[in-house]
Amino acid sequence: MEKYANNLEELVDERTDQLTEEKKKTELLLLRMLPKSIAEQLKRNGKVKPEQHNSVTIYFSDIVGFTNLSASSTPMQIVDMLNDLYTLFDSIIGRYDVYKVETIGDAYMVVSGLPISNGNNHAGEIASMSLDLLDSLKTFKIRHKPDDTLKLRIGIHSGPCVSAVVGLKMPRYCLFGDTVNTASRMESTGLELKIHCSKDCKIILDKLGGYQLESRGSIPVKGKGKMETYFLIGEDTDKRLKRINHNETLYNTVFKIPKCHSTEKRPLSFRGAVKALDRSQSCDLPGMTDKLKSQRNGSINMEERKRLVTSAETII
Repeated sequence: MEKYANNLEELVDERTDQLTEEKKKTELLLLRMLPKSIAEQLKRNGKVKPEQHNSVTIYFSDIVGFTNLSASSTPMQIVDMLNDLYTLFDSIIGRYDVYKVETIGDAYMVVSGLPISNGNNHAGEIASMSLDLLDSLKTFKIRHKPDDTLKLRIGIHSGPCVSAVVGLKMPRYCLFGDTVNTASRMESTGLELKIHCSKDCKIILDKLGGYQLESRGSIPVKGKGKMETYFLIGEDTDKRLKRINHNETLYNTVFKIPKCHSTEKRPLSFRGAVKALDRSQSCDLPGMTDKLKSQRNGSINMEERKRLVTSAETII
Protein backbone atom coordinates (compact mmCIF):
# COMPACT_ATOMS: atom_id res chain seq x y z
CA MET A 1 0.00 0.00 0.00
CA GLU A 2 2.82 2.38 0.88
CA LYS A 3 4.58 1.62 -2.42
CA TYR A 4 1.33 2.25 -4.30
CA ALA A 5 0.88 5.58 -2.50
CA ASN A 6 4.43 6.66 -3.35
CA ASN A 7 3.97 5.74 -7.00
CA LEU A 8 0.68 7.62 -7.08
CA GLU A 9 2.31 10.67 -5.52
CA GLU A 10 5.10 10.61 -8.11
CA LEU A 11 2.53 10.28 -10.90
CA VAL A 12 0.53 13.24 -9.56
CA ASP A 13 3.70 15.35 -9.30
CA GLU A 14 4.68 14.41 -12.85
CA ARG A 15 1.24 15.26 -14.24
CA THR A 16 1.21 18.53 -12.28
CA ASP A 17 4.58 19.50 -13.76
CA GLN A 18 3.30 18.68 -17.25
CA LEU A 19 0.18 20.77 -16.66
CA THR A 20 2.26 23.68 -15.37
CA GLU A 21 4.54 23.48 -18.40
CA GLU A 22 1.61 23.45 -20.82
CA LYS A 23 0.05 26.40 -19.00
CA LYS A 24 3.31 28.35 -19.41
CA LYS A 25 3.35 27.58 -23.13
CA THR A 26 -0.25 28.75 -23.48
CA GLU A 27 0.44 31.98 -21.59
CA LEU A 28 3.58 32.60 -23.65
CA LEU A 29 1.58 32.21 -26.84
CA LEU A 30 -1.05 34.64 -25.55
CA LEU A 31 1.65 37.18 -24.59
CA ARG A 32 2.99 37.04 -28.14
CA MET A 33 -0.44 38.16 -29.33
CA LEU A 34 -1.33 40.69 -26.63
CA PRO A 35 0.41 42.95 -24.09
CA LYS A 36 0.59 41.29 -20.67
CA SER A 37 -1.81 43.66 -18.91
CA ILE A 38 -4.33 43.17 -21.72
CA ALA A 39 -3.90 39.39 -21.62
CA GLU A 40 -4.44 39.40 -17.84
CA GLN A 41 -7.65 41.41 -18.25
CA LEU A 42 -8.86 39.02 -20.91
CA LYS A 43 -8.17 35.98 -18.72
CA ARG A 44 -9.86 37.53 -15.68
CA ASN A 45 -12.89 39.18 -17.24
CA GLY A 46 -13.25 37.65 -20.70
CA LYS A 47 -13.16 41.16 -22.16
CA VAL A 48 -10.88 44.21 -22.25
CA LYS A 49 -11.94 47.80 -21.69
CA PRO A 50 -10.86 50.17 -24.51
CA GLU A 51 -8.23 52.70 -23.44
CA GLN A 52 -7.69 56.30 -24.58
CA HIS A 53 -4.10 57.46 -25.15
CA ASN A 54 -3.50 61.20 -25.41
CA SER A 55 -0.24 61.09 -27.36
CA VAL A 56 1.52 58.24 -29.15
CA THR A 57 3.66 57.88 -32.27
CA ILE A 58 2.83 55.29 -34.91
CA TYR A 59 5.17 53.78 -37.51
CA PHE A 60 4.09 52.20 -40.79
CA SER A 61 6.32 50.74 -43.47
CA ASP A 62 5.93 48.62 -46.57
CA ILE A 63 8.17 47.23 -49.29
CA VAL A 64 8.46 49.29 -52.48
CA GLY A 65 7.66 47.15 -55.53
CA PHE A 66 6.28 44.28 -53.46
CA THR A 67 3.64 43.43 -56.07
CA ASN A 68 6.23 43.03 -58.84
CA LEU A 69 8.51 41.10 -56.50
CA SER A 70 5.67 38.73 -55.64
CA ALA A 71 4.88 38.18 -59.33
CA SER A 72 8.46 37.09 -60.06
CA SER A 73 8.80 34.88 -56.95
CA THR A 74 7.13 31.76 -55.62
CA PRO A 75 4.87 32.07 -52.55
CA MET A 76 7.42 30.13 -50.49
CA GLN A 77 10.20 32.50 -51.52
CA ILE A 78 8.07 35.48 -50.45
CA VAL A 79 7.32 33.84 -47.10
CA ASP A 80 11.04 33.19 -46.53
CA MET A 81 11.94 36.77 -47.46
CA LEU A 82 9.31 38.33 -45.17
CA ASN A 83 10.27 36.00 -42.34
CA ASP A 84 13.96 36.95 -42.71
CA LEU A 85 13.13 40.67 -42.88
CA TYR A 86 10.72 40.80 -39.96
CA THR A 87 12.86 38.56 -37.79
CA LEU A 88 15.60 41.15 -38.32
CA PHE A 89 13.18 43.99 -37.54
CA ASP A 90 11.88 42.24 -34.41
CA SER A 91 15.43 41.96 -33.08
CA ILE A 92 16.04 45.68 -33.69
CA ILE A 93 12.84 47.07 -32.14
CA GLY A 94 13.72 45.24 -28.92
CA ARG A 95 16.27 48.03 -28.32
CA TYR A 96 13.53 50.66 -28.11
CA ASP A 97 10.53 51.49 -25.95
CA VAL A 98 8.03 50.42 -28.62
CA TYR A 99 5.29 47.84 -29.16
CA LYS A 100 4.85 45.91 -32.41
CA VAL A 101 1.15 46.00 -33.27
CA GLU A 102 1.04 43.74 -36.30
CA THR A 103 2.32 42.76 -39.73
CA ILE A 104 -0.07 42.45 -42.66
CA GLY A 105 1.60 41.13 -45.79
CA ASP A 106 4.55 43.43 -46.38
CA ALA A 107 3.25 46.11 -43.98
CA TYR A 108 4.88 46.53 -40.55
CA MET A 109 3.20 48.57 -37.79
CA VAL A 110 4.81 49.73 -34.53
CA VAL A 111 3.70 52.16 -31.83
CA SER A 112 5.35 53.90 -28.87
CA GLY A 113 3.59 55.53 -25.93
CA LEU A 114 1.19 52.70 -25.11
CA PRO A 115 0.08 50.69 -23.22
CA ILE A 116 2.69 52.36 -20.95
CA SER A 117 2.92 56.13 -21.36
CA ASN A 118 6.45 57.54 -21.80
CA GLY A 119 5.88 61.28 -21.96
CA ASN A 120 7.12 62.80 -25.24
CA ASN A 121 9.74 60.09 -25.69
CA HIS A 122 7.43 58.09 -27.95
CA ALA A 123 8.32 60.29 -30.94
CA GLY A 124 12.05 59.93 -30.30
CA GLU A 125 11.82 56.16 -29.82
CA ILE A 126 9.97 55.70 -33.12
CA ALA A 127 12.27 58.13 -34.96
CA SER A 128 15.46 56.43 -33.74
CA MET A 129 13.98 53.00 -34.43
CA SER A 130 13.02 54.07 -37.98
CA LEU A 131 16.56 55.21 -38.72
CA ASP A 132 17.89 51.94 -37.31
CA LEU A 133 15.50 49.81 -39.41
CA LEU A 134 16.35 51.77 -42.56
CA ASP A 135 20.06 51.33 -41.92
CA SER A 136 19.63 47.57 -41.47
CA LEU A 137 18.55 47.23 -45.10
CA LYS A 138 22.10 47.99 -46.23
CA THR A 139 23.19 44.50 -45.22
CA PHE A 140 19.92 42.63 -45.76
CA LYS A 141 20.01 40.03 -48.53
CA ILE A 142 17.03 38.49 -50.33
CA ARG A 143 17.78 34.79 -50.46
CA HIS A 144 16.38 34.11 -53.93
CA LYS A 145 17.44 37.49 -55.35
CA PRO A 146 20.81 38.25 -53.72
CA ASP A 147 21.65 40.99 -56.24
CA ASP A 148 18.45 42.96 -55.57
CA THR A 149 18.17 45.61 -52.86
CA LEU A 150 15.06 45.74 -50.71
CA LYS A 151 13.58 49.24 -50.41
CA LEU A 152 11.25 50.42 -47.67
CA ARG A 153 8.82 53.33 -47.57
CA ILE A 154 8.32 54.58 -43.99
CA GLY A 155 5.77 56.96 -42.46
CA ILE A 156 5.49 58.23 -38.86
CA HIS A 157 2.90 60.43 -37.15
CA SER A 158 2.03 61.50 -33.59
CA GLY A 159 -1.35 62.05 -32.00
CA PRO A 160 -4.09 60.52 -29.81
CA CYS A 161 -5.64 57.08 -30.33
CA VAL A 162 -7.72 54.39 -28.68
CA SER A 163 -6.49 50.84 -28.09
CA ALA A 164 -8.84 47.87 -27.79
CA VAL A 165 -9.03 44.11 -28.20
CA VAL A 166 -11.30 43.14 -31.07
CA GLY A 167 -12.95 39.72 -31.22
CA LEU A 168 -13.19 36.78 -28.83
CA LYS A 169 -11.78 34.09 -31.11
CA MET A 170 -8.27 34.99 -32.23
CA PRO A 171 -8.43 38.34 -30.35
CA ARG A 172 -6.35 41.19 -31.78
CA TYR A 173 -4.94 44.23 -30.03
CA CYS A 174 -5.87 47.10 -32.37
CA LEU A 175 -5.45 50.88 -32.52
CA PHE A 176 -8.19 53.21 -33.67
CA GLY A 177 -8.39 56.89 -34.55
CA ASP A 178 -7.31 59.45 -37.09
CA THR A 179 -3.70 59.16 -35.90
CA VAL A 180 -3.58 55.62 -37.31
CA ASN A 181 -5.00 56.75 -40.66
CA THR A 182 -2.62 59.70 -40.89
CA ALA A 183 0.43 57.55 -40.07
CA SER A 184 -0.64 55.19 -42.85
CA ARG A 185 -0.98 58.15 -45.24
CA MET A 186 2.52 59.32 -44.31
CA GLU A 187 3.78 55.92 -45.45
CA SER A 188 1.72 55.70 -48.66
CA THR A 189 2.67 59.24 -49.77
CA GLY A 190 6.34 58.80 -48.83
CA LEU A 191 9.34 57.96 -50.99
CA GLU A 192 11.52 54.88 -51.08
CA LEU A 193 14.29 54.69 -48.49
CA LYS A 194 12.87 57.81 -46.80
CA ILE A 195 11.21 58.37 -43.41
CA HIS A 196 8.17 60.57 -44.06
CA CYS A 197 7.27 62.55 -40.95
CA SER A 198 4.17 64.63 -40.17
CA LYS A 199 4.36 68.14 -38.71
CA ASP A 200 2.81 66.91 -35.44
CA CYS A 201 5.61 64.39 -35.03
CA LYS A 202 8.26 66.94 -36.02
CA ILE A 203 7.09 69.37 -33.32
CA ILE A 204 7.69 66.74 -30.63
CA LEU A 205 11.05 65.74 -32.13
CA ASP A 206 12.11 69.41 -32.08
CA LYS A 207 11.23 69.57 -28.39
CA LEU A 208 13.32 66.47 -27.70
CA GLY A 209 16.20 67.80 -29.81
CA GLY A 210 18.89 65.95 -31.73
CA TYR A 211 16.89 64.96 -34.82
CA GLN A 212 17.59 66.32 -38.30
CA LEU A 213 14.63 66.82 -40.61
CA GLU A 214 14.25 68.49 -43.99
CA SER A 215 11.04 70.03 -45.25
CA ARG A 216 9.20 68.32 -48.08
CA GLY A 217 6.78 71.20 -48.35
CA SER A 218 3.00 71.02 -48.58
CA ILE A 219 1.65 67.90 -50.30
CA PRO A 220 -1.88 66.59 -50.97
CA VAL A 221 -2.83 63.73 -48.66
CA LYS A 222 -5.95 61.66 -49.32
CA GLY A 223 -8.67 62.48 -46.83
CA LYS A 224 -6.57 65.22 -45.20
CA GLY A 225 -6.10 67.86 -47.89
CA LYS A 226 -2.78 69.71 -47.97
CA MET A 227 -0.29 68.77 -45.27
CA GLU A 228 3.14 70.14 -44.45
CA THR A 229 5.48 67.18 -44.10
CA TYR A 230 9.17 66.42 -43.53
CA PHE A 231 11.80 63.76 -44.08
CA LEU A 232 13.73 62.48 -41.08
CA ILE A 233 17.34 62.22 -42.24
CA GLY A 234 19.41 61.66 -39.09
CA GLU A 235 19.91 62.05 -35.37
CA ASP A 236 22.50 63.08 -32.82
CA THR A 237 22.96 59.84 -30.87
CA ASP A 238 24.78 61.68 -28.06
CA LYS A 239 21.67 63.76 -27.36
CA ARG A 240 19.52 60.67 -27.26
CA LEU A 241 21.89 59.04 -24.77
CA LYS A 242 21.84 62.18 -22.62
CA ARG A 243 18.04 62.14 -22.68
CA ILE A 244 17.99 58.48 -21.65
CA ASN A 245 20.47 59.15 -18.85
CA HIS A 246 18.44 62.18 -17.72
CA ASN A 247 15.27 60.09 -17.60
CA GLU A 248 17.12 57.42 -15.62
CA THR A 249 18.19 59.99 -13.03
CA LEU A 250 14.66 61.42 -12.93
CA TYR A 251 13.13 57.97 -12.49
CA ASN A 252 15.46 57.09 -9.64
CA THR A 253 14.81 60.46 -8.00
CA VAL A 254 11.04 60.01 -8.16
CA PHE A 255 10.97 56.44 -6.91
CA LYS A 256 14.05 56.77 -4.65
CA ILE A 257 15.54 53.52 -5.94
CA PRO A 258 18.26 52.32 -3.54
CA LYS A 259 21.47 50.80 -4.84
CA CYS A 260 21.41 47.04 -4.77
CA HIS A 261 24.48 45.37 -3.29
CA SER A 262 23.23 41.81 -3.74
CA THR A 263 25.04 39.70 -6.29
CA GLU A 264 21.78 37.87 -7.02
CA LYS A 265 19.80 40.89 -8.22
CA ARG A 266 20.70 43.78 -10.51
CA PRO A 267 20.02 47.42 -9.58
CA LEU A 268 16.81 48.80 -11.03
CA SER A 269 17.63 51.32 -13.77
CA PHE A 270 15.25 53.47 -15.79
CA ARG A 271 15.97 51.72 -19.08
CA GLY A 272 15.78 48.28 -17.54
CA ALA A 273 12.58 49.07 -15.68
CA VAL A 274 10.86 50.65 -18.66
CA LYS A 275 11.87 47.83 -21.01
CA ALA A 276 10.74 45.22 -18.50
CA LEU A 277 7.43 46.98 -17.88
CA ASP A 278 6.98 47.49 -21.62
CA ARG A 279 7.46 43.77 -22.28
CA SER A 280 5.16 42.77 -19.44
CA GLN A 281 2.59 45.56 -19.91
CA SER A 282 1.95 44.98 -16.19
CA CYS A 283 1.07 48.54 -15.21
CA ASP A 284 0.55 52.06 -16.46
CA LEU A 285 3.80 54.00 -16.12
CA PRO A 286 3.06 57.74 -16.58
CA GLY A 287 5.48 60.24 -18.11
CA MET A 288 8.52 60.94 -15.95
CA THR A 289 7.92 64.70 -15.73
CA ASP A 290 4.30 64.29 -14.65
CA LYS A 291 5.32 61.72 -12.09
CA LEU A 292 7.98 64.02 -10.63
CA LYS A 293 5.47 66.88 -10.32
CA SER A 294 3.02 64.59 -8.58
CA GLN A 295 5.74 63.41 -6.20
CA ARG A 296 6.55 67.00 -5.24
CA ASN A 297 2.87 67.70 -4.65
CA GLY A 298 2.64 64.63 -2.47
CA SER A 299 -0.18 63.14 -4.57
CA ILE A 300 1.49 59.76 -5.14
CA ASN A 301 0.69 57.37 -2.34
CA MET A 302 3.22 54.83 -1.13
CA GLU A 303 1.10 51.93 -2.28
CA GLU A 304 1.17 53.08 -5.92
CA ARG A 305 4.90 53.74 -5.82
CA LYS A 306 5.53 50.32 -4.29
CA ARG A 307 3.34 48.67 -6.94
CA LEU A 308 5.18 50.27 -9.86
CA VAL A 309 8.65 49.61 -8.51
CA THR A 310 7.79 46.03 -7.53
CA SER A 311 6.37 45.40 -11.00
CA ALA A 312 9.70 46.36 -12.55
CA GLU A 313 11.87 44.59 -9.96
CA THR A 314 10.08 41.28 -10.34
CA ILE A 315 10.56 41.29 -14.10
CA ILE A 316 14.21 42.33 -14.35
